[in-house]
Amino acid sequence: MSVTRAVESVGSIGMTPEQFFPGTDASAWTSQEGLLRPDFLESDAETVMASTARVAMQTWILRSGGKTILLDTAVGNDKDRPDVPSWSHLTTAFLERLAAAGVAPDDVDIVINTHLHADHVGWNTRLVDGAWVPTFPNAQYLMPAQDLAFWDPATDSQTIMGPGAHGVWADSIAPVIAAGQVTSWSGSHRIDDALTLEAAPGHTPGASILRLVSGGEVVLFVGDTLHSPAQVQDVHTSSCFDEDSARANDTRERLFAQAADHGWLIVPAHFGGHGGFRIERSGVGSGYAISGWAPLTAV
Repeated sequence: MSVTRAVESVGSIGMTPEQFFPGTDASAWTSQEGLLRPDFLESDAETVMASTARVAMQTWILRSGGKTILLDTAVGNDKDRPDVPSWSHLTTAFLERLAAAGVAPDDVDIVINTHLHADHVGWNTRLVDGAWVPTFPNAQYLMPAQDLAFWDPATDSQTIMGPGAHGVWADSIAPVIAAGQVTSWSGSHRIDDALTLEAAPGHTPGASILRLVSGGEVVLFVGDTLHSPAQVQDVHTSSCFDEDSARANDTRERLFAQAADHGWLIVPAHFGGHGGFRIERSGVGSGYAISGWAPLTAV
């Protein structure tokens, strides 16, 4: 088993802690300024609460059982994202970064979308002669059934993400379904002896995590269960992008308790810097603290 990190971009999301995490406890940020800057908060503002959050758009490349697996596919090139102008019509060198890690599109066996937000499905497809086609033509795409149902425009679901979500479906999900490459799953889905997908709802109805068990290690790739280290100290700090904040808080609490008690590594989708960490129980905030970082370098 090997894990490689391919970064599409790292930068400010243009939102302060209060905007990104409504109702946030300012002390969870001000008390951790040294931890949060420069990888998780911009350093150009005088105060922590006036800073904007930094996030990484990235894909995790897993090689397991002779297969090449991509976990989430970032924002993608050429996509029209009117709700998030900074994601619109990008021309990043992401495929070149995959190539630097030894991965060509034809080599990919499995693509996992932990959930179906725009910044996790973008490279599912690419624009070829004016049409959206699967970027990874030989891959099985694993998508949560609950998210497929929720984001399908035919269901007319009410979402905090607004009408732009329908564009995501049209350019990054529907073409892969039409190509017959999507496998939906619910509850849990075992990929191989080392990798299992598990439901972790809250951020979206079908939000999921990937559990890796190999060589005596357990790693939880937790997707968008959290977006900032500040949420470790206060697990009830929920993102403005969570469809169901109460369920998101419950999911975070459950995963943190398991990881703290067993020493498991946590790897969120959008952390820059080291990318992953271990936690321990603490008497501060909601009862957890980062005990150490994992040196997960990027290509």
